[in-house]
Amino acid sequence: MSEFLYDRPRPDLLETFENPYPERDYEITHVAPEFTSVCPKTGHPDYGTLTLKFVPRDRCVELKSLKLFYQSFRNHGAFYEAVTNQIADELIRLMEPKSLELTAEWTPRGGLHSVIRVTHDGR
Repeated sequence: MSEFLYDRPRPDLLETFENPYPERDYEITHVAPEFTSVCPKTGHPDYGTLTLKFVPRDRCVELKSLKLFYQSFRNHGAFYEAVTNQIADELIRLMEPKSLELTAEWTPRGGLHSVIRVTHDGR
């Protein structure tokens, strides 16, 4: 069986900035409609939309760094579940948010549409 791993994701690209309103709970949503990674079994590209929702504590993720982090998955071979959980884990570690939800809606392949959702309650 072939295994396609290619490049490793780059969490070191992620940056944060100080939450301007830490005394208030508010939700931030970022949508990335052109996310790409690689199927580790076939080597074919996987396409999806990532929707990140979080309630910040002290830090927020900086958008350009988030985009670059997402792009670092372009040549990384991993299953949908692993990709989604790995991204969520890195963002939780980075920001320590009050809550976080990452939804990955993958483009249908072989007639199947997959949605992976990771939730975190850090309160």
